[in-house]
Amino acid sequence: MTSSAAAEVFRSAFDREPVGFSRGPGRVNLIGEHTDYNLGFVLPFAIDRELVAAFAPRTDRLVRLATDFEPGVVDASLDDLRAAGWAAYPLGVAWALGEFGVDLAEQCGFDLAVVSTVPVGAGLSSSAAVETATLLALSSMWSLDLDRLTLAQVGQRAENVAVGAPTGVMDQAASLLGQPDSAVFLDCRSLEYQIVSLGLGAAELAVLVMDTHVKHEHATGGYGQRRAECEQGAAQLKVGSLREVGLADLPAAQAVLDEVVFRRVRHIVTENQRVLDVVGLLGTQGPAAIGPVLDASHASMRDDFEISVPELDLAVEVARANGALGARMTGGGFGGSAIALVPQDRADAIGASVAEAFSKAGYSQPGLFVVHPVAGAALIG
Repeated sequence: MTSSAAAEVFRSAFDREPVGFSRGPGRVNLIGEHTDYNLGFVLPFAIDRELVAAFAPRTDRLVRLATDFEPGVVDASLDDLRAAGWAAYPLGVAWALGEFGVDLAEQCGFDLAVVSTVPVGAGLSSSAAVETATLLALSSMWSLDLDRLTLAQVGQRAENVAVGAPTGVMDQAASLLGQPDSAVFLDCRSLEYQIVSLGLGAAELAVLVMDTHVKHEHATGGYGQRRAECEQGAAQLKVGSLREVGLADLPAAQAVLDEVVFRRVRHIVTENQRVLDVVGLLGTQGPAAIGPVLDASHASMRDDFEISVPELDLAVEVARANGALGARMTGGGFGGSAIALVPQDRADAIGASVAEAFSKAGYSQPGLFVVHPVAGAALIG
């Protein structure tokens, strides 16, 4: 996306010119679902669907926000950054910067307008896209010098507290740390990370996103319940987090936990191992070898973590039946998107098969598009 669309929204809303632009990409999580807040491993990548922000500082304490997907202007103040709806994300990161040592009393207000190609509620982290674009805009206007891992933690703090979504740090890290044709292998306990080459182009493979258009909200519903169940499991197993539980510990855990909490724990423990398995396979055999691990991840999310929905299951099953090497739901679940690892020359045909199956099932038509791993958030011209 170019900055011209964001500039037009900015001019229309604020009747002046922006001084700068930033972009924040969405992300696909290749594997490692719900492991981040359990201090485990994740393997996401930034995608070529992004949010672009146009911005300019003010000489007072006022904050004004505009977007192309909602009419009107949201007014706030640096002295009161509470908000509802989409404005909670940019205002939340401004507030969270204060939690990380930025003296908001010394900062200027700002005008910010955003446009986005990241579908909302699709499990592709439209929230992290607006958070990271806003963080880079504020870093520019306020002359901040925070490293990208710290900025990711700021974004997570905003989402947890200002928005009220109990998410981990994965989404913001992917959006900030991404590199072309690569994924971010992140240890959510130590925050150490490696950039892992995916090699999709050389293998003539692509990642097909299948957006079910079943919307989810992380700030409400099952996501928080799953986190609470994981915390219950850790408490009953007397560990600080489920990261401390290994595959060999599962039989003993099963004897201690009730059936539902055990299945939640088993998903996290096995999913952590699947992340390690995929990283290993990418390094030794390449991306064509990871399909069965993606399939196993979906089965675990469907059966043990119970965060899939019939639309996601259908998309995964039809993609596999029509030539995908592997497929799984991605994101927090309860709707959103599935991804399929597909031969580049089969992406359209596999997508068409999924669309036909949705039509026969009486479901809304899915959004179908290929995504590419790209560089993380940045200031742009």
